[in-house]
Amino acid sequence: MGTPAAAGPDASNGRTDTSELPGGADVRVLVFHSRDAPEERTEAGVRAIREIGEKAPADKSFRTRVSSNPGAFTSGNLSKYNAVVFLATTGDLLNEDQESAFREYVRSGGGFLGLHDAARAEPDSDWFTGLLGARPADDSPTDPQRAVVEVGDRVHPATDGLPLEWARGDVWLNWKQNPSGQVHTVARVRERSYEPGQDAMGWDHPVSWCHDYEGGRSFYTGMGGTAAGFDGANFRKHLSGALQWTSRLARADCQATITDNYEATRLTQPNQPDELDQIGEPHGLDIAEDGRVFSIGRGGGMPDAPVVTDWDDPQVGLGQGTLHVWDPRTEKVTKAGTLDVFGNKGGGDELVKNEEGLLGIALDPDFLENGRIYLHWTPHSEIDRETHMAERRVSSFQFDLETNKLDPSSEQTLLSWPVQIHSCCHAGGGMDFDSKGNLYVATGDNNSSQFSDGYSGNNPQPDFQGVSFADARRTAGNTNNLNGKILRIHPEDDGGYTVPEGNLFSGDEAGGGKTRPEIYVMGVRNPSRIFVDDQTDTLYAGWVGPDAAEPSTTWGPAKYDTFAVITSAGNQGWPYCMGNKQPYRDRNLPDPSKPLDWYDCDQLKNESPHNDGLVNIPPARDNNIWYSPQGGGPDYPRDENGLPSYQPDEQLLRLPWLKGGGQAAMTGPVYQYDERSNSESKWPAYWDGKWLVGDFYDGEQPRHALVMDPANAGSGGLPVHAESLDEIVPAGEGGIRNLMDWKFGPDGALYAQDYGRGFFTADDKSALWRVTYEGGAPTPLPGDLIRDRTS
Repeated sequence: MGTPAAAGPDASNGRTDTSELPGGADVRVLVFHSRDAPEERTEAGVRAIREIGEKAPADKSFRTRVSSNPGAFTSGNLSKYNAVVFLATTGDLLNEDQESAFREYVRSGGGFLGLHDAARAEPDSDWFTGLLGARPADDSPTDPQRAVVEVGDRVHPATDGLPLEWARGDVWLNWKQNPSGQVHTVARVRERSYEPGQDAMGWDHPVSWCHDYEGGRSFYTGMGGTAAGFDGANFRKHLSGALQWTSRLARADCQATITDNYEATRLTQPNQPDELDQIGEPHGLDIAEDGRVFSIGRGGGMPDAPVVTDWDDPQVGLGQGTLHVWDPRTEKVTKAGTLDVFGNKGGGDELVKNEEGLLGIALDPDFLENGRIYLHWTPHSEIDRETHMAERRVSSFQFDLETNKLDPSSEQTLLSWPVQIHSCCHAGGGMDFDSKGNLYVATGDNNSSQFSDGYSGNNPQPDFQGVSFADARRTAGNTNNLNGKILRIHPEDDGGYTVPEGNLFSGDEAGGGKTRPEIYVMGVRNPSRIFVDDQTDTLYAGWVGPDAAEPSTTWGPAKYDTFAVITSAGNQGWPYCMGNKQPYRDRNLPDPSKPLDWYDCDQLKNESPHNDGLVNIPPARDNNIWYSPQGGGPDYPRDENGLPSYQPDEQLLRLPWLKGGGQAAMTGPVYQYDERSNSESKWPAYWDGKWLVGDFYDGEQPRHALVMDPANAGSGGLPVHAESLDEIVPAGEGGIRNLMDWKFGPDGALYAQDYGRGFFTADDKSALWRVTYEGGAPTPLPGDLIRDRTS
């Protein structure tokens, strides 16, 4: 990523010199419009701006002067104004001297606010194009339409307090080039809520944005295209906040999403030949409060290392689960320890390859005091080569805080359970703590969907030594099995655990023996990554779906990778239902190739011959995000029984910012901005509360920051707003191409693992990265504020 460009030659304040700033404490705003501007709309805009200034509290008030005379654009006159508003301005209005005066005004620290038609002003001026940020496309709509505005910036004074989803009527412009990433977009218009015309922008359609420009401040909104729109309370609030910032009455961060303000740095070097000295096969990370980054490797070795797949060989699948520590004080990596794991079987088909190994890591909440670290793993010593069964464990280990070394002999097994290792894949692995010290453990449903043509994964027929390996009703859909779940337990100092209140089962249902009280969430397939927001104790999870490339009117939906916001115990649906309660077809003996009834997502029954839990199980819940090869949020018309048609030509994509194909969901963290931190590299407050979601692959798959509505996020509400992170968390061959895990550190920077370019190995692209913010402080700087120089 590049180094951010300075706002002006003087990097300390973004201005060309230190002369007195335009305007003063008696704040004045000049509203300029063309002489032939639409009278009704111009009068409505002038009235709105004047009333905003007059009715504002004393510390935010301003006086308004209105002019249609380009002669007002002289250096002496412009210096009287804190901000200049272009209202209903179309065409070439300023001569060369007048534009030069305006340019010097901005460069000396002046503010600019452009409304709607301002985007068509001075069409031949490259400088004015830069000030605006974008120009309208030729085929923009010309008639007013009602649409939904997604308000992504929750802290800018122009958007703070506005509805997350703001419905209003306006004339919605398209843009010749999308300005996102070059300016800071504060709001977007949702195209599927109106008719955007031939030059539609797609899901990322900016409507309001700002940026620090050549020493001054520029805010533009494409709204304001109708007279009636100026009377709306929300639009006036929007204008008020924009004027506060442009007039130096308030500070705001208009650099937060400009991509050149972020720098991605690779922290680890390629491993030495035949050594895993820097990083193992990346499979998760955690970060201590002192900034040390702990990175685990699943079990694959270097690309040319030998792999044993013969079950008759005692070394079958033997690999090294690695723990590495990157220390910010030294900027060096220490190989902290290894564990002998099962899982190094390399590639091949579903009955050869394997995804077991060292799967998850979580540092104890008091790690810097007690040195306790929790690892989720499959010890090689416990495999049964005859039955192809293994033991999965969550164990605590002691870590030497001085030497950065793991003590394998200190292991205390917290929790263990059996897993079949005859077939691949989907072992899960993610772990995290909540604010109460409860540990969440994501376990995969390691059954193959190959034997159900990539659909439900509910084929009871194939087994090995009497254990089914293709029936997820035995695992994820079973109330008495710990696979395909997210567990919640409370580790105790004696090496054991207790079960907190509020899990899905008590263990006493049906007289006992049919449920496991450790289960918090059932019905997940491969939750490799989870995150718990310890400010709210909300769980964020993502998991990989099955393999069907297309929906089937016989069997159900195509493969859906899934993300969910989870605020209570429940069933997320797999292998019965996916997405927003889209059911699969049941199958059973004696002929699993013949479809039975569709599952009833609200009244689920587990009638597998391999079920040793409850038959009547909790209903499936809606998930927030699901995506298939066809795109994001596929939905279909439903019949009188609520059954989707599953006809591709009837599909509605409810999340158009998502694409699929090769896909593997990797949920990320929710950013928690710390205003007390003096870190110069922390991400700005703009990102506070936003949820990062991504995919292992970096083509058209998701790598976004989301705004969720707290009122419905826990019940499957769709994201309100999505913003691409592809340029900030850089995708592509030279960047973080295969995203495995990502978390924010105590410094407010983002740390991410790039898995590498192969599978089941660590190669020269396997790495730990750090993404820092380099954009500087919000503007205007405190000393440049009007009326409040102590802010």
